[in-house]
Amino acid sequence: MPSHTYHVIDPADQGQRLDRWLAQQAQDISRSHLQKLIDQGHVSVNQQVCTSKKHLLQIGDAIEIQIPDAAPLSLQPEPIPLEVLYEDEQLLIVNKPAGMVVHPAPGHPTGTLVHALLAHCQNPLTGESTLSGIGGVERPGIVHRLDKDTSGAIAIAKTDQAHHHLQAQLAAKTARREYMAIVYGHPPSPVGTINQPIGRHPVDRIKMAVVPESAGGRAAVTHWQVQQRLGNHTCIQFQLETGRTHQIRVHCAAMGWPIVGDPLYSRGRSLGINLTGQALHALRLSLQHPISQRWIEVEAPFPRELEALLKILQSRGFKGSPIST
Repeated sequence: MPSHTYHVIDPADQGQRLDRWLAQQAQDISRSHLQKLIDQGHVSVNQQVCTSKKHLLQIGDAIEIQIPDAAPLSLQPEPIPLEVLYEDEQLLIVNKPAGMVVHPAPGHPTGTLVHALLAHCQNPLTGESTLSGIGGVERPGIVHRLDKDTSGAIAIAKTDQAHHHLQAQLAAKTARREYMAIVYGHPPSPVGTINQPIGRHPVDRIKMAVVPESAGGRAAVTHWQVQQRLGNHTCIQFQLETGRTHQIRVHCAAMGWPIVGDPLYSRGRSLGINLTGQALHALRLSLQHPISQRWIEVEAPFPRELEALLKILQSRGFKGSPIST
């Protein structure tokens, strides 16, 4: 059973709730998952099991999280085609299409990326999966996620060693994730940074929103650079410094330039093309190989829908230079 230990050393953390503080430290584990681990007795404070997520921390506290071993997989592999961008014995990077859910969830019991991965990574002799089990029964190999309606590069761990290494890179912000999006409106300058905390929307529980950290929001930083101005729209490249749920979508909407086709945060205008999801694509992923330590950078080709959308916007009179993808 793998474990992670954290120490409270910053005076600003004095008196913070256990679950909120851990969510800031273990950014590869969702806050809801952390709360379950606390409830189930997998978190200890100063070597004493603590089952209260509201426990207030003190300077010098040592917090240990025990990650339970994964239960045997009960999901059935499905032979869904995958666009593989990189693969070896340790990890796999694929270009996820918009419309595909990453892992099983209510309303999506089949047809997910996990089901496709179970088939792709199945040992032909034993029939067993060669994916890391750290993600649990329903999330084998899943190190980070993409929204259902976001396309692009996503990394998958085949071994537990690779899983831990990739999670550490994401937590340390050494892994680089770049996105491309087409938004309504115009950013005020060619480059910039959005530094606004994100939390659950106070009214609509399906959505996320910019929420003060004092009200449960978590730090979220998005760097952006304009690639093309397309009349009343803009093509922007984003780099994530943090990985909050819906981060780019929420930040863009908060700045007044929501992503085209976004069913939650956009104004829903028609541009003459039916998009499978929002016009947001995980373009590049750079990470360090968990064994050789060499750097790997992959680029996920633009979906045909987004290429068609760009052509439509450019045909309306825009005469700028094309984006570099």
